[in-house]
Amino acid sequence: MSDQKIVTPDTAVIQQNGGFEDVLREAQQSGEFQPLLDNIPYANLIGLKFQRLGNDVLFHLPKNDDNIGNPILPAIHGGVIGGFMELSASLHLMMNMDCATLPKMIDFSLDYLRAGRHQDTYAECQVWRQGTRVANVAINAWQTERSSPIATARAHFLLTK
Repeated sequence: MSDQKIVTPDTAVIQQNGGFEDVLREAQQSGEFQPLLDNIPYANLIGLKFQRLGNDVLFHLPKNDDNIGNPILPAIHGGVIGGFMELSASLHLMMNMDCATLPKMIDFSLDYLRAGRHQDTYAECQVWRQGTRVANVAINAWQTERSSPIATARAHFLLTK
């Protein structure tokens, strides 16, 4: 394999704005992560928002007709729920880890527990373990009550220097 860098829509926008590491480092130093989120096209597409509460972060997927997968129920598309949870885990790590690099997904395991109705959805992440090379994150998503999750996931990330 070559060492060529693959430019995706997400990385293309960030490269235009001075490089991902620069944007992330600035966000970590200032504590203001909205500019970082604004540079992620998928986050903008699904409408992802967040609220910091000390070291905790509450991620929010607002009700959005474009995110519907089953118009009969109506229910949020499962891929939108999975993408929301995966992106939430990545952002959570970037907001709370010491190194200024993008964590690379090793694996992601998602359990859908009930239909995600067409309403606001929330997620919170918990870092189970962060070593020097790997981080394990648990993600729970719910709609009306935190005690009734619509999905739960586990993500493993490679932390590069």
